[in-house]
Amino acid sequence: MAVKRTGKATRMDEAAVKSPPPDDDLLAALLAGKPTPVKPAAAEKPEPAEETPHYHGHRDRLRQRFIASGPDALQDYELLELLLFQAIPRRDVKPLAKELMSAFGSLWAVTQASAEALRNRFNFSDATIAHIRVVGAIGLRMARQQVMGQPILSSWQKLLDYCAGAMAHEPVEQFRLLFLDRKNTLIADEVQQRGTVDHTPVYPREVVRRALELGASAVILVHNHPTH
Repeated sequence: MAVKRTGKATRMDEAAVKSPPPDDDLLAALLAGKPTPVKPAAAEKPEPAEETPHYHGHRDRLRQRFIASGPDALQDYELLELLLFQAIPRRDVKPLAKELMSAFGSLWAVTQASAEALRNRFNFSDATIAHIRVVGAIGLRMARQQVMGQPILSSWQKLLDYCAGAMAHEPVEQFRLLFLDRKNTLIADEVQQRGTVDHTPVYPREVVRRALELGASAVILVHNHPTH
C-alpha cells in the first residue's frame, strides 16, 4: 500500500532524515549478500581503585601496642590519640594530638583545658570537649580520694601532687583550704576564693568560721599563681 504524503513529513521520513549514514563496510556487505560484519565492542576501562588513606590500620596498631606493652610504650601524644579515637571516629587525629600537646604543653594540661579554649582554638563539639575533659576530672577525683581521710604526714607527696593537679592550670588565682582534724587527717578540701589572673582576696574571719563548723584543728592554705 502506498503511503500518501502530506505537506508534513511522516514520522518514518523524520526517522530516515535523522538516522546516520550507513557504514561503508556495512553497505558493502549488504550489496554482496554477506553477513553483516559486527565490530568488536571497545574494552571497558577498569575503574581506578580508591586510594587507601596513609593512616589506614594505624588505630588498630596503636591499640594493640597499648594492650600488649602498656602505656609506657607510647608517647604522650599517642595516648592522646587513643583518647581522640573515640571522640573523632573518622579522621587522622595524630596531627591533632600533636597540635594539642604543643598548644597546652602537656597531656594533663590538655585534659584540664577549659571548654572555651578547646572550642575556640580547635572548633571542637561539646561531645568532644566532654570526652577530653572527663579524663582530667576522673584523674583529679582519683588523686583526691588518695589523700582524703589520710594522715597528711604519711601522704604529703600525694597531697602536693593533688594540689598541683587541681590548681596548676587554673586560669585565675585560687585560694584553697585543707582542713585537718587532731590526727592531722584531711577532713575537707574547699576552694575559699577565686580571684583574677594576679589577685585573690582571703578573709581570715571566714577561714576561722569554716574551721569551727567542721571541727578542724588545723588548716593548710594553698595558693596558685597562674601567670608563673
